[in-house]
Amino acid sequence: MAEDALNGPCVFLVDDDADIRTSLSRALGLRGYKVRSFPSAEDFLAAYDGTASGCLILDYGMPDMDGLQLQRHLRDCGITIPVIFITGHGGVPETVEAMKMGALDFLEKPFKQSILVERIDAAIETDEKRRRASLRTHETRARFDALTEREREIAAIMVTNPARNSSKEVARQLGISPRTVDHHRARILEKMEVHSVAELVEAAVKAGLFKDQ
Repeated sequence: MAEDALNGPCVFLVDDDADIRTSLSRALGLRGYKVRSFPSAEDFLAAYDGTASGCLILDYGMPDMDGLQLQRHLRDCGITIPVIFITGHGGVPETVEAMKMGALDFLEKPFKQSILVERIDAAIETDEKRRRASLRTHETRARFDALTEREREIAAIMVTNPARNSSKEVARQLGISPRTVDHHRARILEKMEVHSVAELVEAAVKAGLFKDQ
């Protein structure tokens, strides 16, 4: 499904009720959404590789793998597509469990399509934000990996010891000259595509760099 990732967000609908799939797919399609529907969790998993953006409308009560089991499976696989549950027999325990695992909402049938549309728009926006953040993290880590060993060493001091990251302090800790540290600092900022140590610290924290130091 990699090509779907290039064609904008998609609403994935998983429900074993053919009437629900048909009516929702038609209604959402008329509203301009791209929709792909599946009669079972297994069919969805066979088609979805985690790359396509959008959201998942998921029936809670299905035979074999139910909605909660599918949500758990996706979470365990590191797939963070936002989930909106729909159900005809939801209870408080089921709702709580689904929300604990990150579901955006739990709608009981019958529900107003306008409410579902609101939830879909919020879910797609959430997914886009997550994907942008993930891309920024990947880019930051790639830039960090491109630093030399000495540059990574100095960057670690700059980020993890903000009170002691002056060129003189870093030079003293590493046994090199402050002028050499200045050169490395400039190269680090340039390679990491940031303009200040504060920006470097912010980018490193968001990307999870040096979290074990």
